[in-house]
Amino acid sequence: MSSAYRIGMIVPSSNTTMETEIPAMLQAREKIRPERFTFHSARMRMQQVTPDQLAAMDAASDRCAVELADADVDVMAYACLVAIMAQGAGYHRRSEERLGAAAAESAGERKAPAVLSSAGALGEALQHLGAKRISVITPYMQPLTTMVCDYLEAEGLQVHDALSLEVPDNLEVGRLDPGQLPGLAQKVDTKGVDALVLSACVQMPSLPALQTVQDAFDIPVVTASAATVWRTLRALDLDPVVPGAGALLAG
Repeated sequence: MSSAYRIGMIVPSSNTTMETEIPAMLQAREKIRPERFTFHSARMRMQQVTPDQLAAMDAASDRCAVELADADVDVMAYACLVAIMAQGAGYHRRSEERLGAAAAESAGERKAPAVLSSAGALGEALQHLGAKRISVITPYMQPLTTMVCDYLEAEGLQVHDALSLEVPDNLEVGRLDPGQLPGLAQKVDTKGVDALVLSACVQMPSLPALQTVQDAFDIPVVTASAATVWRTLRALDLDPVVPGAGALLAG
């Protein structure tokens, strides 16, 4: 291959995690597969994880799609799960279609990039794993966690238990210690579930703990970030495998 795949990310302005975890996973993949990647971002303003700020941020996503299309990315991921889910059941489909149209118009005669979302990727990944009953850990305030669970249930999943860390400030979410996740994974009730969502938020750091928690459980352990990478690789028709990133990317 003569050039690297260009990975575009639409991220909240206060997000500090996706631009570290997604590259880290794909760079780990480079050690076992020949493909190479570069990373390009466009930002939407958001500081507090509240419904009003999430709605305002989502309105800026079209601009971001156009900007990333100008960079001729091969794929772009709307990398904020809760911004999508706050807009109502199934919204990721409408968002992806709208952003895809905006990107295609910007691309003109060039090939339009594939468009996906972390929200859609998480649901698709869980369905791919055959999960029907799940437990979830989120950094959100309880009302937003309930909204996330309702969204996943509208996608055909049953949420057995959910643990909210009650952190409203998005920068503080990015500063949460992933070393706490193994202990939190033991607190959430996983009896009888098919999968554990270790981080239902692309801002809550999880990659350093993902394989550790996976090794401690006999069910798939998934994060929103890992699901985004899985869906990105599938969109590029590449083998969705990343070492040390849980069952979803185990290959």
